[in-house]
Amino acid sequence: MSTIHSFPAIAAHDARVLVLGSMPGEVSLAKQQYYAHPRNSFWFIIEQLFNASRPLDYAQKKQLLVDNKIALWDVLKACVRAGSLDAAIKNDSIVANEFEAFFRRHADIKAVFFNGAKAEKEFSKHVMSLQGIQSLDLEYHRLPSTSPAHAAMSRDQKLLAWRVVADKVHDF
Repeated sequence: MSTIHSFPAIAAHDARVLVLGSMPGEVSLAKQQYYAHPRNSFWFIIEQLFNASRPLDYAQKKQLLVDNKIALWDVLKACVRAGSLDAAIKNDSIVANEFEAFFRRHADIKAVFFNGAKAEKEFSKHVMSLQGIQSLDLEYHRLPSTSPAHAAMSRDQKLLAWRVVADKVHDF
């Protein structure tokens, strides 16, 4: 197994909300696009939350995030993993992204949403202990994973849970 690497953040300077995944899956890595697996609900949810009037291409999806002051990134910068499942990530291979620098560049972010338990767990383990992160006044929320592997909830149930993202963007 070789080391895999996440993508740069999608983030405008005025982002108010940050959505964090763990590490892109194989399909996303192959296409070099966040949430590229056709059964992942992420883009469906974002399009529904922000009333996209038609299916969007990847550039338009990224712009929809930026227009709604949402940043998107992954907790992990690099790791070793066979396949796409978070459970297959080798814990001793994890390298977290540079969040202190990110939050300095995006000082308007007030809330962080985790796309699933693994993103929250790794952020807590590798990032929360950093002095620069502890001093930030951020809200943290774990949301159900949009991954097709999280089949305990339907896409519509996930959409209901994710409505808090749109609510939070409008609160700021």
